[in-house]
Amino acid sequence: MADPNFYDVIVLGGGGAGLMCAGVVGEYGKRTLVIDHAKQIGKKILISGGGRCNFTNRETPPERYLSANPHFAKSALRRYTPDDFIDLVNAYGIAWHEKTLGQLFCDTSAREIVDMLLAECAKGDVEVRSACTIFEVTKNGNVFAVTTSQGVFQAASLVLATGGPSIPKMGATGFAYDLGRQFGLKIVEPRPALVPLTLAGDEALFRDLSGVAAPTAVACGKARFEEATLFTHKGLSGPAVLQVSSYWRHGDAIAVNFFPDRAVGWLRQEKRNRPKTTLNTVLAEGLPTRLAEALCERLVATGPLGEMADKSVQAVETHLADWPFRPNGTEGYAKAEVTSGGVSTAELSSQTMEAKKVPGLYVIGEAVDVTGWLGGYNFQWAWSSGWAAGQAIGTT
Repeated sequence: MADPNFYDVIVLGGGGAGLMCAGVVGEYGKRTLVIDHAKQIGKKILISGGGRCNFTNRETPPERYLSANPHFAKSALRRYTPDDFIDLVNAYGIAWHEKTLGQLFCDTSAREIVDMLLAECAKGDVEVRSACTIFEVTKNGNVFAVTTSQGVFQAASLVLATGGPSIPKMGATGFAYDLGRQFGLKIVEPRPALVPLTLAGDEALFRDLSGVAAPTAVACGKARFEEATLFTHKGLSGPAVLQVSSYWRHGDAIAVNFFPDRAVGWLRQEKRNRPKTTLNTVLAEGLPTRLAEALCERLVATGPLGEMADKSVQAVETHLADWPFRPNGTEGYAKAEVTSGGVSTAELSSQTMEAKKVPGLYVIGEAVDVTGWLGGYNFQWAWSSGWAAGQAIGTT
């Protein structure tokens, strides 16, 4: 009689990548077990996108992913595309809509995505154990053993899909990195990504604007994103800042363009057209009043534009297009949507996600040093990497 605690594959982590992988493997007839320490499967999926899950993006080119190896994600993303996941969503009759910049969301609830993934797992008789604490993982010969609060389980293949430590209140930990190190895999230093930036000193005066948002372009080095910036009581947030945070390093400055849609020379043109108008009035026509006032205060620009020298007007325009901030940090993993860094891609096959020096061990999703932009990119990486590993395990 077969050992009931022996499986073809054990997947550690019941998030997007883990469930995707398990569903694929299960359909190949492989005996599959998913283990998750949380009471509720797919918790991060459920809170994502304001509860509606930004489940993918129309466009997921590899250059929109950060990694020590910018080419690593290409294989999985090419073989399992956003269209493939959309086909799956459509097959389950899940209604969805497209927002700005190609972002796709459920019409009703992220619960539909979790239910869909669990239904895919059920097709292959995948066993899912929640509220299951992992105490130890070992490998003896070709067999992995996972000691848990619900017993000891063994398998020929082990998939590491426990994500990163972002949003610890959801139970997120650095377990993937600890296990990776245990098996001799190099770890690219993890850090919070897609995270609000904090300000100190004189820049902290902008805290008076907490809750004010405006359309901007935010740059850090060569990275530039044209979306909203939100002022918070700690610093800066909003889509543009979250995007740039993945590229930001301590000591870097970021530059905010408060009028990204205006052509060079626009303020001088305003001076010629309306010389009696004040700078505050002009700025308030394109920005929230409180922000316009704060910028004018820091620019020390009062009185009609017509009384300002062209050189001064040009200097103001230049400053508004390239307003420097020097963040002193981030709001950390507690507010980070994802974790940058993770198991080094140099340790893994880009085709199969298998560890090169640990046969049978696979690493997928956020646990890998692949981090996408804001807007559905990280979910697509979860689906694509999970599918790639699932195909590899299922066909061997």
